[in-house]
Amino acid sequence: MTGKPIVAATDGSEESLRAVEWAAGEALLHAAPLRIVSAGSLLHWMTGLQARPDRDYVTDLIRSERDRALAAAASRAASTAPGLVIVTDPLPDSPAQAVTQSGSGALMLVVGSRGIGAFTAMTLGSVSRYVTAHASCPVVVVRDPAPATYGLVGVGMGDPDDCADPLAFAFEEARLRKARLTAIHAWSLPGLQSEPAEAAGQLSGLLARWREKYPGVEAGQEVVPGHPGRALVGLSAHADLTVMGRRAGHPHPQGPGTVRHAVLEHAHGPIAIVPSSR
Repeated sequence: MTGKPIVAATDGSEESLRAVEWAAGEALLHAAPLRIVSAGSLLHWMTGLQARPDRDYVTDLIRSERDRALAAAASRAASTAPGLVIVTDPLPDSPAQAVTQSGSGALMLVVGSRGIGAFTAMTLGSVSRYVTAHASCPVVVVRDPAPATYGLVGVGMGDPDDCADPLAFAFEEARLRKARLTAIHAWSLPGLQSEPAEAAGQLSGLLARWREKYPGVEAGQEVVPGHPGRALVGLSAHADLTVMGRRAGHPHPQGPGTVRHAVLEHAHGPIAIVPSSR
């Protein structure tokens, strides 16, 4: 068993519990422990309690809800993956920073796409935006449950210099799942007739090196016209996991943050955001 855990954040909502289920299955694949975290922030129905003179009562109520969320998540994970090593960990009251920091040293950090309280509007809410943009480990945002298992891991390919980390993550996930891998590059700059051919050649060269490292993974590629976000959303409709890279502060003609947010908003399955180590 690896020493690095998979971390899953919960607030007790059904969406976050489904993310915990996904994380438990992933922990089994990686032979890793599962650490479940929850931030003790003010839930939406508690906002009127802030002005109460007995603030200790409010604090106790918040902590009680947090602990209940952790217990429910641990029970769901244990049912999903019997025998899995599971630990629960309450976090400080600042959810965005606390959840982000909880992923330090983890194999990945898993969050739901929506939730309650601290995770309201998780699709593009402040917590998810912060976590996917700042976490030092890969972040997986689990959207609606997939209707089937497709046996496919997809990975978006942008700048070749930024592809090593998402490719490493995607190939390892495909190996563990015994799945195929499809690398996709989208281009939407009119008039550049050489773009598809050059991109296809670069992509072939990148994949050739990874095929040598992962000879058991069937890897294909697609170079398609259109916006990268739209291409990745389309790919996610028939993939068990779709992988994107993230490089902070790196200029991109279509805006990496814009692409990332578009995919997180509209994707049809789990999305992994992998930070570049460069």
